[in-house]
Amino acid sequence: MTAIYILVGFLMLAGLLGSFLPVLPGTPLIVLGALVYAFFTDFGTVGLQELLILGGISILTYVLDYTAGAFGAKKFGGSWWGAVGALVGAVAGFFFGPLGLVLGPIVGAWIGELARSRHLDTSVRSAFGTIVGMLLGTVAKLSLALVMVSLFLWWVWRG
Repeated sequence: MTAIYILVGFLMLAGLLGSFLPVLPGTPLIVLGALVYAFFTDFGTVGLQELLILGGISILTYVLDYTAGAFGAKKFGGSWWGAVGALVGAVAGFFFGPLGLVLGPIVGAWIGELARSRHLDTSVRSAFGTIVGMLLGTVAKLSLALVMVSLFLWWVWRG
Protein backbone atom coordinates (compact mmCIF):
# COMPACT_ATOMS: atom_id res chain seq x y z
CA MET A 1 0.00 0.00 0.00
CA THR A 2 2.97 2.31 0.57
CA ALA A 3 3.76 2.18 -3.16
CA ILE A 4 0.21 3.37 -3.90
CA TYR A 5 0.60 6.33 -1.52
CA ILE A 6 3.90 7.25 -3.19
CA LEU A 7 2.31 6.99 -6.65
CA VAL A 8 -0.67 9.11 -5.59
CA GLY A 9 1.65 11.70 -4.01
CA PHE A 10 3.76 11.79 -7.17
CA LEU A 11 0.68 12.28 -9.36
CA MET A 12 -0.63 15.07 -7.11
CA LEU A 13 2.73 16.86 -7.13
CA ALA A 14 3.09 16.46 -10.90
CA GLY A 15 -0.44 17.83 -11.26
CA LEU A 16 0.44 20.90 -9.22
CA LEU A 17 3.54 21.47 -11.33
CA GLY A 18 1.52 20.93 -14.49
CA SER A 19 -0.89 23.68 -13.54
CA PHE A 20 1.78 26.19 -14.53
CA LEU A 21 4.19 24.16 -16.69
CA PRO A 22 2.72 23.58 -20.15
CA VAL A 23 4.55 20.26 -20.62
CA LEU A 24 2.43 18.44 -18.01
CA PRO A 25 -1.34 17.97 -18.17
CA GLY A 26 -1.83 19.43 -14.67
CA THR A 27 -5.21 18.88 -13.12
CA PRO A 28 -5.94 15.61 -14.97
CA LEU A 29 -2.93 14.17 -13.12
CA ILE A 30 -4.55 15.20 -9.84
CA VAL A 31 -7.77 13.48 -10.89
CA LEU A 32 -5.76 10.41 -11.91
CA GLY A 33 -4.06 10.37 -8.50
CA ALA A 34 -7.44 10.51 -6.77
CA LEU A 35 -8.75 7.77 -9.07
CA VAL A 36 -5.79 5.51 -8.27
CA TYR A 37 -6.34 6.11 -4.57
CA ALA A 38 -10.07 5.46 -4.88
CA PHE A 39 -9.50 2.25 -6.84
CA PHE A 40 -7.02 0.81 -4.35
CA THR A 41 -9.19 1.73 -1.35
CA ASP A 42 -12.37 0.33 -2.93
CA PHE A 43 -13.85 3.82 -3.37
CA GLY A 44 -14.24 4.10 0.39
CA THR A 45 -13.19 7.61 1.38
CA VAL A 46 -12.90 8.95 -2.17
CA GLY A 47 -15.85 7.82 -4.21
CA LEU A 48 -17.59 8.66 -7.44
CA GLN A 49 -19.03 11.93 -6.12
CA GLU A 50 -15.61 13.19 -5.06
CA LEU A 51 -14.07 12.14 -8.38
CA LEU A 52 -16.80 13.99 -10.27
CA ILE A 53 -16.13 17.13 -8.22
CA LEU A 54 -12.41 16.93 -9.02
CA GLY A 55 -13.21 16.23 -12.67
CA GLY A 56 -15.47 19.28 -12.84
CA ILE A 57 -12.80 21.51 -11.37
CA SER A 58 -10.29 20.05 -13.83
CA ILE A 59 -12.57 20.90 -16.76
CA LEU A 60 -12.92 24.43 -15.38
CA THR A 61 -9.14 24.86 -15.43
CA TYR A 62 -9.07 24.00 -19.12
CA VAL A 63 -11.86 26.45 -19.88
CA LEU A 64 -9.81 29.08 -18.04
CA ASP A 65 -6.69 28.07 -19.92
CA TYR A 66 -8.27 28.60 -23.32
CA THR A 67 -10.24 31.77 -22.54
CA ALA A 68 -7.97 33.77 -20.20
CA GLY A 69 -5.82 35.13 -23.02
CA ALA A 70 -8.90 36.17 -25.00
CA PHE A 71 -10.34 38.05 -22.03
CA GLY A 72 -6.99 39.72 -21.43
CA ALA A 73 -6.83 40.86 -25.05
CA LYS A 74 -10.31 42.36 -24.75
CA LYS A 75 -9.56 44.07 -21.42
CA PHE A 76 -6.47 45.79 -22.82
CA GLY A 77 -8.41 47.53 -25.53
CA GLY A 78 -8.45 44.87 -28.18
CA SER A 79 -11.58 44.21 -30.18
CA TRP A 80 -13.39 40.91 -30.42
CA TRP A 81 -11.09 40.21 -33.38
CA GLY A 82 -8.15 40.18 -31.00
CA ALA A 83 -10.03 38.09 -28.44
CA VAL A 84 -11.13 35.57 -31.07
CA GLY A 85 -7.60 35.56 -32.48
CA ALA A 86 -6.25 34.70 -29.02
CA LEU A 87 -8.78 31.90 -28.65
CA VAL A 88 -8.04 30.49 -32.11
CA GLY A 89 -4.31 30.81 -31.39
CA ALA A 90 -4.75 28.89 -28.13
CA VAL A 91 -6.50 26.03 -29.90
CA ALA A 92 -4.02 26.03 -32.79
CA GLY A 93 -1.10 26.25 -30.38
CA PHE A 94 -2.22 23.00 -28.79
CA PHE A 95 -0.93 21.16 -31.87
CA PHE A 96 2.53 22.70 -31.60
CA GLY A 97 3.47 21.55 -28.11
CA PRO A 98 4.36 23.66 -25.08
CA LEU A 99 5.79 26.56 -27.07
CA GLY A 100 2.64 26.66 -29.20
CA LEU A 101 0.48 26.75 -26.07
CA VAL A 102 2.33 29.84 -24.90
CA LEU A 103 2.85 31.68 -28.19
CA GLY A 104 -0.36 30.65 -29.98
CA PRO A 105 -2.75 32.96 -28.10
CA ILE A 106 -0.32 35.89 -28.21
CA VAL A 107 0.30 35.61 -31.94
CA GLY A 108 -3.40 34.95 -32.54
CA ALA A 109 -4.44 38.13 -30.71
CA TRP A 110 -1.81 40.16 -32.51
CA ILE A 111 -2.81 38.87 -35.96
CA GLY A 112 -6.54 39.12 -35.23
CA GLU A 113 -6.26 42.71 -34.11
CA LEU A 114 -3.89 43.64 -36.91
CA ALA A 115 -6.32 42.18 -39.47
CA ARG A 116 -9.16 44.29 -38.06
CA SER A 117 -7.56 47.67 -37.45
CA ARG A 118 -4.22 47.55 -39.27
CA HIS A 119 -2.82 49.61 -36.38
CA LEU A 120 0.32 48.20 -34.87
CA ASP A 121 -0.19 49.84 -31.45
CA THR A 122 -3.68 48.34 -31.04
CA SER A 123 -2.46 44.87 -32.00
CA VAL A 124 0.50 45.10 -29.62
CA ARG A 125 -1.84 46.15 -26.77
CA SER A 126 -4.08 43.22 -27.56
CA ALA A 127 -1.12 40.82 -27.55
CA PHE A 128 0.12 42.30 -24.25
CA GLY A 129 -3.37 41.88 -22.78
CA THR A 130 -3.26 38.26 -23.87
CA ILE A 131 -0.01 37.78 -21.95
CA VAL A 132 -1.52 39.37 -18.83
CA GLY A 133 -4.67 37.26 -19.20
CA MET A 134 -2.62 34.09 -19.59
CA LEU A 135 -0.57 34.91 -16.49
CA LEU A 136 -3.72 35.55 -14.45
CA GLY A 137 -5.22 32.36 -15.88
CA THR A 138 -2.15 30.44 -14.74
CA VAL A 139 -2.53 31.83 -11.21
CA ALA A 140 -6.19 30.76 -11.27
CA LYS A 141 -5.26 27.28 -12.55
CA LEU A 142 -2.65 26.86 -9.82
CA SER A 143 -5.18 28.01 -7.22
CA LEU A 144 -7.75 25.50 -8.47
CA ALA A 145 -5.13 22.75 -8.50
CA LEU A 146 -4.32 23.56 -4.87
CA VAL A 147 -8.05 23.42 -4.07
CA MET A 148 -8.24 20.00 -5.74
CA VAL A 149 -5.32 18.59 -3.75
CA SER A 150 -6.66 20.15 -0.54
CA LEU A 151 -10.09 18.61 -1.12
CA PHE A 152 -8.52 15.23 -1.78
CA LEU A 153 -6.43 15.43 1.40
CA TRP A 154 -9.48 16.54 3.37
CA TRP A 155 -11.55 13.60 2.12
CA VAL A 156 -8.75 11.14 2.90
CA TRP A 157 -8.12 12.64 6.34
CA ARG A 158 -11.76 12.71 7.43
CA GLY A 159 -12.44 9.22 6.02
